[in-house]
Amino acid sequence: MNELKIIVMLAGIGVVVVGGYFAVQSNTIQNDFPKEEIITEATESELEEEVEIQSKIEEKYAEIEKQIIDKEEYKPAPRDWPTSGPFEIDRSRYVLGESVFVSIKNLQPQEKGQIAFLRPLNETHYSVYITIPFDGSVKLTFNQYFKPDLSTVKRICSKNDLIGRWAVVFQGTNYENLHFEIVDQVIPGSKENYQEKVC
Repeated sequence: MNELKIIVMLAGIGVVVVGGYFAVQSNTIQNDFPKEEIITEATESELEEEVEIQSKIEEKYAEIEKQIIDKEEYKPAPRDWPTSGPFEIDRSRYVLGESVFVSIKNLQPQEKGQIAFLRPLNETHYSVYITIPFDGSVKLTFNQYFKPDLSTVKRICSKNDLIGRWAVVFQGTNYENLHFEIVDQVIPGSKENYQEKVC
């Protein structure tokens, strides 16, 4: 009988200890989450720093491009920077295998949305290839690039699915759309990537 009382008491103590442990752990877990950060407007020095970083990225991009030109005697179309508000792309004409360089400068803090790059399906219809989100309350200036390429997932099976007049739409704003063209030429060293269908 005494053994039964001891077992019951030990079981009770065990329940209290385990319950206390979980209470402490749940409190600790809740306190480990980061506090919400307050977004403040960028200072002038931060804006200058972002412009300087952007300039360095553009210089590096040009340097890499020059190395390709020197190595393979490839001459890309000149950069003509089609622009709509704070958004610009580096060219209005690309060949297959080239990257599209996107530069966003001096967004307003209230500007938020996404840049949609639309590839042509026919003369009147497009399909979204990629979207790039932007939020002026988080970042006023930034750069990004992407390479239009074949993809079984996106059902872009041959080079013909990339060639044509693309549209760039700035969703969430009233800025005019931009357009660029991908022509039926391939950057040197990439011809084998576009010779066969992938799906």
